[in-house]
Amino acid sequence: MPLEIDSLELSNGRITCFLNGSLDSNTAQDFDQRILELIGPNTKTVVLDLKDLKYISSAGLRSFAKLRRQLTGRGGQAVFVNLSPQVEKVFDIVKAIPLREVFSSTAEMDNYLKNVQENV
Repeated sequence: MPLEIDSLELSNGRITCFLNGSLDSNTAQDFDQRILELIGPNTKTVVLDLKDLKYISSAGLRSFAKLRRQLTGRGGQAVFVNLSPQVEKVFDIVKAIPLREVFSSTAEMDNYLKNVQENV
């Protein structure tokens, strides 16, 4: 199954990417390349909406880890919202993504980010 990536530029250095399909060894390189094209020097937050992601393999998890390292290195972050049940199960088993970066909805994520910024 191919991977589709739709993005939406938001204000304050935040980009939301909607993933649809499979993120595996066949599509991870495309994901990595597309993300590099999307994030600019002012991008601080990449929101990955995984509601329509049907499958993720270890290659997909590596792509997420690479993105997280890249953003953390410049003071940014990657966050994950609306995980499909099957992807949520993989995240739970592997424990590759810290829970503070996984949200059940965009509203929950926005509330968390607002609280973080108010406490700085």
